[in-house]
Amino acid sequence: MKIIGLRAWKVGLALKEGRYSWSNGNFVEEFDSTIVAVETDTGIIGYSECCPLGSAYLPAYAHGVRAGLEEIGPKVIGLDPTDLDVLNRHMDAVLRGHPYVKAPIDIACWDILGKATGFPVYKLLGGAAQHRIALYRAISQETPQMMATKISAYRAEGYTKFQLKVGGNADTDILRIRQAREILKAGEILVADANTGWTRADAARVAASVADLDVYIEQPCPTYDECISVRRRFNRSFILDEVITGADTLMTAIADDAMDVINLKISKVGGLTKARLMRDICVYSGTPMTIEDTWGGDIVTATIAHLAQSTPEKFCFSATDFNSYGTVAIATGAPKRIDGYMAASGAPGLGVTPLFEVLGEPVVRIGRSGG
Repeated sequence: MKIIGLRAWKVGLALKEGRYSWSNGNFVEEFDSTIVAVETDTGIIGYSECCPLGSAYLPAYAHGVRAGLEEIGPKVIGLDPTDLDVLNRHMDAVLRGHPYVKAPIDIACWDILGKATGFPVYKLLGGAAQHRIALYRAISQETPQMMATKISAYRAEGYTKFQLKVGGNADTDILRIRQAREILKAGEILVADANTGWTRADAARVAASVADLDVYIEQPCPTYDECISVRRRFNRSFILDEVITGADTLMTAIADDAMDVINLKISKVGGLTKARLMRDICVYSGTPMTIEDTWGGDIVTATIAHLAQSTPEKFCFSATDFNSYGTVAIATGAPKRIDGYMAASGAPGLGVTPLFEVLGEPVVRIGRSGG
């Protein structure tokens, strides 16, 4: 089997709540997502999706996905999409860095492998380690009272894990955490996610001010050294996200006892092949994960579900159902939230079929798919 072409579509994903806000005044009102098709000489087509969280979150942006595909796409023509390690080594050799560009190619090839073998991707990633996946709800940054009030509505949808977007003014963030914790019930989990927004001084102040509360502190500062400084000074449950960029930084963080949990974002690390490696390292080292991505719609949600479903429940801290946040359906067959949980499709591959009437015409055509 050989790759003969790639196509990509641009689609806007509007939000049900109108805006998603996080640290440093950043916000998005409509996400720019890229849907990718990898075509083969057997007629099997794999699909994937990549959706950076704007351009101020990570070294990634929506136009960069499509520009990167134009660069790397011709260099994967002729490769066997089912030789996933070979494919990934080749992509790393012909394009240095830019893992978010390589991720949709890798994921689409996992979809191809599943379709070619007749297995769902979670089976290929190790099997169904759990039957349903617990979800968390991110709460966009607003006033402390509004954020606390939203917890009740999300609880009614079945969520029991809540991630507050903090990383703003330290005094306001302390109120956000305290008011949210006050409304939570026994057994519910609260994460205060600063998304790198605090200075080390503010992070230390917030951590000290909420020391009496049951709350996880997530990614307080921009750098690894700043985060580990805060970690070492305070006896807090700790999550790292943005600074865990691959297996190398993960192993360093495990050796340094830098966190209790990581957020494993599939496109940030380069796709399912590299995310699977990091997942296995986490399981081996006893490190739970939130399995997710930067953002996306139905196809990203399906990809998350397959990796999460193949992860033992005790190491799957939570996962994300991004297609619950938006107003636009872009594929059939994607997981749907039921009482705060989701499950991957048992169909071959990712189990999703793009809605081409929604996607419109491709904006990138490479190889035979370009006619």
